Amino acid sequence: MEIYLYILTVILLVSVRQIEQYQRGVRFTCGRYTGTVQPGWHLVIPIFQSMKKVDIRVKAVDVPYQEAITRDNVSAKINAVIYYQVSDAARAVLEVEDFRYAVSQLAQTTMRNVVGEMELDQLLANRETAAGKIQTIVDQATDPWGIKVSSVELKDVSLPDNMQRVIAKQAEAERERRAVVIKSGGEVEAAENLSTAAEMLSKQAGALHLRTLNTLNDLSSDQSNTVIFAVPLEILRAFEKLGGSNH
Repeated sequence: MEIYLYILTVILLVSVRQIEQYQRGVRFTCGRYTGTVQPGWHLVIPIFQSMKKVDIRVKAVDVPYQEAITRDNVSAKINAVIYYQVSDAARAVLEVEDFRYAVSQLAQTTMRNVVGEMELDQLLANRETAAGKIQTIVDQATDPWGIKVSSVELKDVSLPDNMQRVIAKQAEAERERRAVVIKSGGEVEAAENLSTAAEMLSKQAGALHLRTLNTLNDLSSDQSNTVIFAVPLEILRAFEKLGGSNH
């Protein structure tokens, strides 16, 4: 009797399966899928039944560098991180042999295809757009496997050394162009201000003479300066009028 009790206890202990809160259990009876079990303790009859545990937490897959050719024939290497979660444990076990490996391989292929549809400037300037396309494609392809792709992040875009030098020269040329535009804009503004000032001085009698005296006052502060005084036409005309009145 004690032997039977011992054997029954051993069988009971062997039959108990514990499913954690972050897991789901896929149960098979005589090789057929018979249900998905929730967290807790469950009995699995040896020989007749089996159970496969599936982790449903969010997983991060580091996709290694993939070499691809952009639409404008530039070679680039990119790597990314894909965040996904098992939404249906039964399909993740029944529909694909190893969903972790399958998701990684699918992400690599999709990354190369998406990069091939974009030009280099688009890829560098719009990483979020490229990541969104990758997420959409991978999410749709893995939906039959019970996988939900929540996010894709491009970590790095690596270019050949010669292409990096070309981009650096292009950026330098763009900075020089902006500097020339800003300088020319400043010269135009200065010319407009000088034109306005000259017009204002010409309209006021004696204004040019006062401006000349003010300039001479500024120059006289330094004794080392040599000043060549140019007499304004206004003064000469004034002398002419005075001379004419004396005759």
